[in-house]
Amino acid sequence: MKSRKETNSELLKYAGMGMQFLGSIALGIFIGLKSDKWLNFSFPLLVWLLPLLIIIGLTIKIIKDTSKK
Repeated sequence: MKSRKETNSELLKYAGMGMQFLGSIALGIFIGLKSDKWLNFSFPLLVWLLPLLIIIGLTIKIIKDTSKK
């Protein structure tokens, strides 16, 4: 049985990962919007591409961080 302190520690760890995930996606969208506007693309290519790459990268990182060693 896990103690309350260990449970809270794990909860904070996963909450931090979730916030990092959401913040990174928001930053990717923001940078994509600015880049598309700056490069004068008619289709919002970077708005779609940057968050997709961030999601793939962070998913791999989360899997590595949460897998049992």
